[in-house]
Amino acid sequence: MLYYALAFLLVAIIAAIFGFGGIASASAGIAQILFFVFLVLFLVTIVVRALRG
Repeated sequence: MLYYALAFLLVAIIAAIFGFGGIASASAGIAQILFFVFLVLFLVTIVVRALRG
């Protein structure tokens, strides 16, 4: 999931360089959502692993 977030971030940066504001904005939003989903899943995994011992 982190890979996809970084891929969308790269697409957003390239689109912004070439002046495609709408595509850059959409890609940055998707990258942000994927990154936060990754963080939540990572934290849940850490908590579950800590509770299991």
